[in-house]
Amino acid sequence: MNIFSYILKQRLFLVMLFIVNLLGTIYGYIWYEPQLSVTEPIFLLFVPDSPTASLFFTIFLGFFIFGKNVPYIEALAVITLLKYGIWAVVMNMITLLETGSLPWTGYMLVASHGAMAVQGLLYAPYYKIKVRHILFAAVWTLHNDVIDYVFGQMPVYPSIMSYMNEIGYFTFWLSMACILLTYVVTQKSRSNQ
Repeated sequence: MNIFSYILKQRLFLVMLFIVNLLGTIYGYIWYEPQLSVTEPIFLLFVPDSPTASLFFTIFLGFFIFGKNVPYIEALAVITLLKYGIWAVVMNMITLLETGSLPWTGYMLVASHGAMAVQGLLYAPYYKIKVRHILFAAVWTLHNDVIDYVFGQMPVYPSIMSYMNEIGYFTFWLSMACILLTYVVTQKSRSNQ
C-alpha cells in the first residue's frame, strides 16, 4: 500500500472529508434556493445537481468510515461527481470567455467542482460497484438530463443561456463519458482485487 492509499483510508482524513462534503452539500442547496423556490414540486429532486452529487458522496463516506459499502450510492456518487464537477468547470470557463470575467464565486465554483470530480475518482479502488449499480446510476443521470434540458430545469447561467441547445448536447455526451469512465475505473479496480 502506498502512502497516498494510506491517507485516503485514514479515519481522521475521512472524517474531515465527510465534514467538508457535508458543509459543501448544505451550501449547494442554499445556493440553489432561489431556483428551488420557483420550481414545480415534481422537479425538486432533480434541480440541485451538484449538491445532490456531493450528498451521494457524503453518504458513501459516512458508510466507508465504518467499513461498509453502499454500491448504488457509490455509483450515483462517482458518476454525478464527475459529471457535475466537470460540467460546472466548463460552464464557468464558457462564462469567462463570454463575459471576460468571473466573480470570485465563479472561481470558487471552479475549484470546488474540480475537487468534486477528483475525489470521486480517488475512491474508485474502494467502491464495490457492479454493472447493475452503474446501470441504475446511468438511468438516474440520463433522466436528470431530460429533466434539465427537455423540461428546462437546468442551473441558470444568465450570460450563456442562449447556448442551451449546445450545452444540453454537451451535457448528454458528458453523462455518457462519465458513465463509461465509471465502468472502466470501477471494473478495473474490481478485477485487480
